[in-house]
Amino acid sequence: MKLLLSMLYFACFSVMLVPTAHAYLDPSVMTYTIQVVAGVVVAVGAVVGIYWRKAKRKVQNKLGMDENSKKSIEDDVIEIREDETPPVN
Repeated sequence: MKLLLSMLYFACFSVMLVPTAHAYLDPSVMTYTIQVVAGVVVAVGAVVGIYWRKAKRKVQNKLGMDENSKKSIEDDVIEIREDETPPVN
């Protein structure tokens, strides 16, 4: 945690000490920025979701809970009537 915090401080101070840049920013730069931010959000969400399921499953196993205990299972019933004609494929 200290390493991450010190890296953040270093990045903030290094940005503050940079001299002014005289450059043209293309309008598409914002589009790229939005795409990068969206990609990071999706990736972080996927990682959090995966680890949340793993942690939830581990806690349920420790507590002896079954996630499928309240689900009902239907029987496979196939009904064939003689008076109907079968569908033609």
